[in-house]
Amino acid sequence: MTLTALSPAEVARSLAEPTLTVGVEEEFLLLEPHSWQNAPLAAAARDALPADLRERSRVEFRSSMLEMVSPVCTRLRELQGTLRQNRSAAGAAAESVGARLVAVGATPVGEPDLEVVDTPRFRAIARHYGPIAHDPALCGFHVHVGVPDRELAIQVCNAIRPWLPALQALTANSPFSAGADTGHASWRGIALERWPSLGPAPYLDSSAHYERVVGELVATGVMLDASMVLWWARPSSRYPTVEIRVADVGPTAAETVVVAGLARALVATAIADIAADREPLVPPEHLLRAAHWNAARAGLGGTLLDLRTHAPRPAWDLIGDLVATVGDALDRHGDRPDVEAGLARLREHGTGADRQRRAAAAHGLPGALAALAEATVSG
Repeated sequence: MTLTALSPAEVARSLAEPTLTVGVEEEFLLLEPHSWQNAPLAAAARDALPADLRERSRVEFRSSMLEMVSPVCTRLRELQGTLRQNRSAAGAAAESVGARLVAVGATPVGEPDLEVVDTPRFRAIARHYGPIAHDPALCGFHVHVGVPDRELAIQVCNAIRPWLPALQALTANSPFSAGADTGHASWRGIALERWPSLGPAPYLDSSAHYERVVGELVATGVMLDASMVLWWARPSSRYPTVEIRVADVGPTAAETVVVAGLARALVATAIADIAADREPLVPPEHLLRAAHWNAARAGLGGTLLDLRTHAPRPAWDLIGDLVATVGDALDRHGDRPDVEAGLARLREHGTGADRQRRAAAAHGLPGALAALAEATVSG
């Protein structure tokens, strides 16, 4: 990501019309298909991938986690095709080593092996953060939207903060932990609050402000190093993108793509607002954190906090406002039909958390996880 002599507004004006790129990183659990406990077989599963798909896989924090990444895409249907290819190949590789690939946001039953993967960085994280680094595995997905200028990316992250709780609610897909219903739609969202460098990004004035804040957090020990900037939205450290990290991994590729389309539209809308010198909404930090906690607890089954009014709203009313807010960007990228159709399916069938609970009530948790494993590679 570059730094330019242009102001963020000037860079934003240059990006007002072009299609923004989008890419996705998805984290999956490998589960043993009888006990449904986490299976520490990621290395073997990666080795079983075809060579071209192995290049899209990444080593993750836990040996029960397999991450797959998409190429850079411009069209949502192109993205969906690559995600389905990734999931199909990863699912076959998992089965070949005796596991099932499951798109679920939190360890649903248990993780017998709580050691981190043996890399220098992961060992350092485990030493620094202690027991929380040995919590059972959690899986999300990260949307990267192309923003080639770092100063602009920081302003975009400021602007999209009020809408990220809505994305978190849409993607709630982890109601179970230790074999029981937690009462939360996204246990991943709740469990990650134990990590001091996760959560909503602070409001940042500039790249220099970003570096100062990160330096202060490293100096206090809250962050081990600058790589521990794990906020829900951040300028990527590796790519010329804004990275949105708030979501539980999607039960199906189709649902992941809906959220990727909304994320891209949020970024494009923020760029348009910056280009027009419109000031972003800056919600109070305590309400921003409250909005995320409520989204993780309730999903779409109740109310969400509207950070424009500081009042609760029916969840689907706020989702409707989100679509209206980013509507021009959805139209510009040609994404409205796919996003609206996907949201209609979600409204009819519920979030991943809703569907897991219904399946568990009907068939027990093992039956729910078997159905989710099937949906992971076919949906």
